[in-house]
Amino acid sequence: MAPQAALLSGGRRLHLQHGPIDLIIGAEGDRDAAFAAARTAFAPLLQALVDELPALRRPPGGARPAGATAARMDAAVRPFAAAHFITPMAAVAGAVADTVLAAMREAALLRRAYVNNGGDIAVYLAPGETFRMAMAGAAGADLGRIAIGAGDGVGGLATSGHPGRSLSQGSADSVTVLAASAAEADAAATLIANAVDLPGHPAIRRAPAWDCDPSSDLGHRPVVTACGALPPAAVAAALAAGKARAEHFAAAGMIRGAALFLRGQSVATDALIPAQAVASIQAGASIQAVAHA
Repeated sequence: MAPQAALLSGGRRLHLQHGPIDLIIGAEGDRDAAFAAARTAFAPLLQALVDELPALRRPPGGARPAGATAARMDAAVRPFAAAHFITPMAAVAGAVADTVLAAMREAALLRRAYVNNGGDIAVYLAPGETFRMAMAGAAGADLGRIAIGAGDGVGGLATSGHPGRSLSQGSADSVTVLAASAAEADAAATLIANAVDLPGHPAIRRAPAWDCDPSSDLGHRPVVTACGALPPAAVAAALAAGKARAEHFAAAGMIRGAALFLRGQSVATDALIPAQAVASIQAGASIQAVAHA
């Protein structure tokens, strides 16, 4: 099927869809030029990724990918690859959002813009502009707001966890990360969510990734398939492990902040994600981040 495009909200938002990629795009400024550029950039994007898929499912090596989105994926995961198993596929959703947003910025003068790829979001703010990002549970529960400004160094945010779209090696209900790009946030969220875990705990069931998805880049590595009831002390320990990894990434300049959620408990690492923004998490809820004015 060919890429699909539709205007939403009286022409204020653009919906682009092709295969598994589903984008909601907003722009303030020269919206018509921005949306036209988004359509143009989006049309060949999926096929370009498919053409390089075998290499993107392996840890980054010496050769750099040729395509713009694949190159963003590769660049996002390389800083993490020395210490962790990770492939460029960990950054695919964020990198797609970054690619489309970059095309919009090149073609149009914008004040604010976002490209939301299923909760992994690339954002642009002109000087003096702000965004409020709403964190919502799977059932639509309002989990608070993250306010970011043009000077905060945030170009994207992403969410990962074992109930999400991708396989996870950890038991987090959800981890949301802010970073310089959506691709970097995507990669970091994957690894932080992996660290929210209780190895050997009987309530957490695992299976080889290939048993869940024969095409998974994780191969034989175990992924979480279910997480049962956990005592509060165990939840706190799992979150502490994830927070330690997030703080390490933040200290290294890899991320700007992170919020971690598991079974009704939550922790946050940065002033950009205040404690009240995560206090109302419901047990078992996952998070989807949505851009709002």
